[in-house]
Amino acid sequence: MRFYRVRALVVIAVCAMITAWGSARVAGTDGAIAGRVTLTRSRVTQEERPNAASLGGSLARPVEFRPAVVYLDTAPRGAFEPDESARATMKQQDQTFVPHVLAITVGTVVDFPNTDLTFHNVFSLSKARQFDLGRYAKGMSKAVRFDRPGVVQVYCDIHSHMRAFILVFAHRFFAVTDASGRYAIGRVPPGSYTLAAWYEGDVRETRAVVVPENGGDIAADFAIR
Repeated sequence: MRFYRVRALVVIAVCAMITAWGSARVAGTDGAIAGRVTLTRSRVTQEERPNAASLGGSLARPVEFRPAVVYLDTAPRGAFEPDESARATMKQQDQTFVPHVLAITVGTVVDFPNTDLTFHNVFSLSKARQFDLGRYAKGMSKAVRFDRPGVVQVYCDIHSHMRAFILVFAHRFFAVTDASGRYAIGRVPPGSYTLAAWYEGDVRETRAVVVPENGGDIAADFAIR
C-alpha cells in the first residue's frame, strides 16, 4: 500500500513539473508589437482667452506634444484583471492639462492637482465617466476613479481652451507614443489582432497583425492626419 502511495505522489509531482514547464513555454512565446506613428500634418497653435495672469504676455502657446495611442482593438481572453490600487496624475499646469493624453486601465484613480495661480474646475460629460470636481485653488487636488472602458474628454469649466483625453482600457495592451512618435506593446500572446491608432478623439487607422506561435518582434508603423 505504501508503495502505491509513493508512486502516486511521484506521478503528481511529475505532472506538476510538466504543467509548470508548459506554462513557462507558453509565456516565453509572447511577442512584442512596436513601431512609429507619423503625423502628416503640421503642428497647430492653441489660442488662449485673455486672463489676468497672462496680461502683457503671448496669448498663443504652441502645442508641443499631443501623442497618439496604439492598442489592440480586441485583447486576448483573460488578459486583464482590474488593479484597484492603480493611480495616475493629470496636472493643471499653465492652463493646460498635463499630460494631454492619459491611457489607463479600468479601476485606476486619477488625481487632478492644480499647480496654477488661478482656480480650475475640471469636469467631463463623457458616457464612460461623468464628473464635476468644482472650483479649487492652487495646491489642491481632487481624484476620480474610472470604472468603465472608453474615451473620456476632460475640460475646465473656467478656461474653455483647456481639453484633454483619458483613454480607459479593459486590458493592458496599449501604449502612448513618445515625443518621436514611437511606441511598443510587449508580452502579446500569439494570435491575430486588429491594431488601432487613435489620435485626438478618433481612431485614425487600423491594421491586422499576427503574433506567431514562436513569438518575436512585429513592426507596425502608421501615418495619420
